[in-house]
Amino acid sequence: VKSPCVSVCRFDGRTGWCVACGRTLAECREWKKAPRPRLLAIERALPARLNKLTERGIRVWEDQA
Repeated sequence: VKSPCVSVCRFDGRTGWCVACGRTLAECREWKKAPRPRLLAIERALPARLNKLTERGIRVWEDQA
């Protein structure tokens, strides 16, 4: 599973999610070693997280970094 990282790595203090990829710091750290089902579970959670960050006006896209 390809990493959703876009090399921004800034975390929202309220949610703990990266404002670019939507993962938590713990999820970022475990990404390379996690089993595929775990990666897919994280991946499924990202769209909703990113939508919430966008609604709050704090989402950052790769070209804004």
